[in-house]
Amino acid sequence: MPRGFYIFILTFFFITAVNDKKIKFKIVTPEKTVYEDTVDQVTLPTQDGEITVLPNHIPLISVLTSGELVAKKGGEEIAMAVSGGMIEVQKNEITILADTAERAEEIDIKRAEEAKQRAEKLKDEKIRSDETDYATAAAILEKNLARIKVARKHLTRRGMRLE
Repeated sequence: MPRGFYIFILTFFFITAVNDKKIKFKIVTPEKTVYEDTVDQVTLPTQDGEITVLPNHIPLISVLTSGELVAKKGGEEIAMAVSGGMIEVQKNEITILADTAERAEEIDIKRAEEAKQRAEKLKDEKIRSDETDYATAAAILEKNLARIKVARKHLTRRGMRLE
């Protein structure tokens, strides 16, 4: 066999091996695509607890819950506050259809605190109401608590002061 053939085969296997160590990651809300890129891993909240998806993960479909999602790419962490939705993992691809998703640097802590207070008040009022209203108020509260947690953690890591 010619030498060029062996170089082609080795190059093909090297490229395939390198590509197997990355995950195509996409998170979409009803409003927009929040993030789309290849990453090394994604840690996210599910109804069964927090999971980390690495390359070559088994196929999975799960429910996304409110909390912090962290995608790692190289040495960089991309943090997001998410609430509700579906997760699909297959063949080194993660697709998330989320009710809401905000990158940490986009969260306004003051607005999130105000929304949290409104949700707590609404939840207290709905305790005496029907279960659906109470569940809605509790979900809004949970979403805003996640937003505040992610934003504070992100700002603290960046050395920025909280107001």
